[in-house]
Amino acid sequence: MRSRPRRRGGHVTTAAGLPVTAADRYIEYAGTFRLVRKIAVGGMATVYEAEQLGPAGFAKRIALKVIHPQYAKQKEWLQLFIDEAKLSANLMHGNIVQIYQLGEVAGEYFIAMEFIQGPTLRLVIDRHWELGQRIPLPLAAYVASRVCRALDFAHNFVAPDKRRLDIVHRDVSPGNVMASWDGHIKLADFGIAKARTSIDPAAGRQFLMGKKHYMSPEQILGLSVDARSDVFAVGVVLYELLALEPLFTEDITQLAIDEVAVHPTPNIRAKIPGIDPELEQIISVALNKDPALRPTAAAMGHDLDEWCAAQTQIPSPDRLHDHLAKLFPTTFQPAKHSGEKTSFSNLKKSAKRLAVGQAAARGAQRKRTPWWARVLGKD
Repeated sequence: MRSRPRRRGGHVTTAAGLPVTAADRYIEYAGTFRLVRKIAVGGMATVYEAEQLGPAGFAKRIALKVIHPQYAKQKEWLQLFIDEAKLSANLMHGNIVQIYQLGEVAGEYFIAMEFIQGPTLRLVIDRHWELGQRIPLPLAAYVASRVCRALDFAHNFVAPDKRRLDIVHRDVSPGNVMASWDGHIKLADFGIAKARTSIDPAAGRQFLMGKKHYMSPEQILGLSVDARSDVFAVGVVLYELLALEPLFTEDITQLAIDEVAVHPTPNIRAKIPGIDPELEQIISVALNKDPALRPTAAAMGHDLDEWCAAQTQIPSPDRLHDHLAKLFPTTFQPAKHSGEKTSFSNLKKSAKRLAVGQAAARGAQRKRTPWWARVLGKD
C-alpha cells in the first residue's frame, strides 16, 4: 500500500517522516469526459469522439474507446482490453495512435486516446471506388510504408524494464489505419495484439481473432503467429489500396481458409494493370504463404520508401493532404458504418481439410512439403 504524502513544516514528507522526492509523489484527480458523438462500433468496443474536461475551462478533444458490456463481464476479454491500453501506452511513435489513459467508472472500462481528424483507409478506398478513380501508386506505397514503420516499432519494442515484448498487431486492415487531414498515417487498435507478456484468449483454443480477409495463412489456421503475420496483412491492404477490391472475399470461414492458405495468390498484374514491376514484387513477397520467406516490416518499409523516392512525384504528407482535400470535399459525408468488423469466431477442424485440399490442388506438381505441414508437424 502506498502511503500518502503529507505536508510538515513547509516540506512534504511520508508517514515515516522522510522527505519525498519527485519520483515518490502522486497526484490524484477526478476526470470528466463529455461524449460528443459515436464514431464507430467494433467487435469489442464502441469509440466516441469526446472532450476531456478540466479546471479553468480546459478541454481536449480525444477519442474514447468503451468496451462492450458483454465483454467487460468476461475476465479474459476484459484483460485483453486492459492489455491493449498497457501495451499501446508506451508505443510512442508518429505512426501509431497514442494512448492517454485507461479508466473505469461503475464497471465501464474505457481507453482515452489520440483523436485523429481524418478518414480511415476503408473510407479512402470506398471513396475512390465510388468515383471510379484509382489511388496513385506512389501515395498507396507511401501509406503502406508508414504502416510498416509503425509495425516495425511495435515488433521491436522494448519495455521500460528492458524486456522485449514481441508485439504482433494481428488486426492490420483498412479500418484500423487512419489518415489525418494533414497527410499523416496512424495505425490504430491494438485490441487483439499479442505480446510475450500478455494473455491470449486464443491460446490453446480453436479461435480466429481478427478479420479473416486480412489474416495470414498461419493466423487463419490458428497456428502461432509472429511479426511476419502482420507483414502479410500489410501486403493485403496495399493490394486493396491499388486494386480497390479485396484480395480475399470468402465469408464462410472454411472457404476463407482455403482461399488464404491453399489457393494460389491471385495475379496482381491482372488486377492492377500498369503496376510497376518493382512494386508488384514488393507486394508478392509480402504475400508469400510461407512466413519464413516474407520480409520484416522494416525491410518492406525500406523497399517501399526506396521505390517512392525513385518516382517522378515523390509522395509526402503534403501530397497526401492535397489528395484527401480533393477526395473528401466539404459536401461529402462518409458512411457511418464500414461493414468491416473484428470477429471472434470458432475455428473448426481445418488442418485435415487443408491437407486434403492441398494434395488435390497440387495434382501432378513436384511433391514438396508445404510450409503449413512443416509447422503442423511440429505442433
